[in-house]
Amino acid sequence: MRRLVKSFGYALSGITYTVKTQMNFRIHLAIILLVGIAGWYFRLSAAEWVWIVLTIGLVLVAELLNTAIELLVDLVSPGFDVQAGRVKDIAAGAVLVAAGISVVTGLIIFVPKFI
Repeated sequence: MRRLVKSFGYALSGITYTVKTQMNFRIHLAIILLVGIAGWYFRLSAAEWVWIVLTIGLVLVAELLNTAIELLVDLVSPGFDVQAGRVKDIAAGAVLVAAGISVVTGLIIFVPKFI
């Protein structure tokens, strides 16, 4: 049981590190707050909330993995390396794709509420 509790502590430490060091993660959190307020205001259905929560999770997981990959690449390749740069660019691209999916999902859900 103690190992399980420790593993949660390590995971929370990683999330805390990401919040403190990654501006984009903090931007995502601010947008999540705005989306949450808008969802509450427009009284989203349970199905709409499911899609919102899933896309939020997708973006946050992508951002956490991107941060981990960037740190690992910097550790194993501290100097400039074209391949290392590509790895970091691809990881950042994954975040961009996840964010794009999230935006499209949000538009599908929220635009009809304004019309």
